Amino acid sequence: MKRVGVILCGCGVNDGSEIHEAVLTLLALDRAGAEAVCFAPNKFQSTVINHLSGEETHERRNVLVESARIARGHISPLCDARADELDALIVPGGFGAVHHLSDLALKGEQGDVDADLRRLAREIHKQAKPMGFICIAPALLPKLIDMPLRITIGTDNDTAEMIEAMGGIHVTCPVEDIVVDAENKVVTTPGYMLATSIAEAAKGIDKLVARVLDMTL
Repeated sequence: MKRVGVILCGCGVNDGSEIHEAVLTLLALDRAGAEAVCFAPNKFQSTVINHLSGEETHERRNVLVESARIARGHISPLCDARADELDALIVPGGFGAVHHLSDLALKGEQGDVDADLRRLAREIHKQAKPMGFICIAPALLPKLIDMPLRITIGTDNDTAEMIEAMGGIHVTCPVEDIVVDAENKVVTTPGYMLATSIAEAAKGIDKLVARVLDMTL
């Protein structure tokens, strides 16, 4: 059975992993007969949002603990993830990707990424194993892999410009499709950067998961 690392970053679109994208990823992997192995950083959130009001709160929440809600408790600290034990890596979106897996939300192109995620992504890439990034998460790739990658976040001009300023190559892509950098085994899809429904998001995510699994050795 193929083992795919799924990196979560909280619980909720505005300050964590986008729940629909995360669940669709887990569902697609399970339907394909692959094992999802979930990880998240064990640190406190830099931002906590009330998803009912949309306003920031002063609550203190842990990224790993919140991510465990999505993973039904079956999750480990990101620092424990090892490329040797995985066949592929997938990172769903949600604004936690730019708040907790990186500080791009605060610093833009001058920001950096979580050190454990960088280590894992570079190990995966060095071992020629595939990676999939969804929604806003592809914006992290130029900071993770030190070479120009063909990636997409859909059609958002500001984010696309930031990706290119960091050294990535942005490719415009519709919600139901994927962009594949075959040489580097990197697959990206817009997810809720463009999706207006869970069914729309599922089309691209299903394609991404299928392609990532096809690329595994």
